[in-house]
Amino acid sequence: MFKQVPLYRFLYFCNEVNLDRVVLDCGAGGETPPLSLFSEFGYSTFGIEYDIKQMKLAGEYAKAKNQELNITQGDMRKLPFGDKTMSFVYSYNSVFHMTKAEVELSIAEMKRVLKPGGLLFVNFLTTHDFRCGQGVKVGDNQYEQFDDDLPVIHSYYKEGEPDPLFSEMDTLYKEDRVLERIYNGEKIRQGFVDYILQKN
Repeated sequence: MFKQVPLYRFLYFCNEVNLDRVVLDCGAGGETPPLSLFSEFGYSTFGIEYDIKQMKLAGEYAKAKNQELNITQGDMRKLPFGDKTMSFVYSYNSVFHMTKAEVELSIAEMKRVLKPGGLLFVNFLTTHDFRCGQGVKVGDNQYEQFDDDLPVIHSYYKEGEPDPLFSEMDTLYKEDRVLERIYNGEKIRQGFVDYILQKN
């Protein structure tokens, strides 16, 4: 059901860590919320979602599966959780929907709530993505583009650019991915870089 291989990889890494099974999703909404996968594996789940519509979609999915995912409306730039309260934190295909300055704030918040020894997964769009350069420029490789007819910021990163955000963490896994696929009858190229990191 969950086609996102990076999520299964992160789950595998989490299962290998001897911490309470408590996970936070930053950007947790949508029709198939990834927290459902963690719930199936016995994790206590928490989620933050900025968009109320996406939060409601996730709630409907959870209700149909008889799961309590604990997704609330909020902002990952200011997480409503105490320091060192989460064993695992992730943001999948979400954090890059803001300016790079806001991304930095969000990453700092994720690290703040993460327990020592806990794991963080986050991925970024890269400049290899076919949409990089399109739309209204709002910063260095930052553009206002449209998703579902709504204006959304997209930030794109050069190779190694996100590394300084995690200088005090141990990088357990890093992968640059360039995907080519057919979308709406056209071949497109998507660029991502995935990080799995451990807090010291």
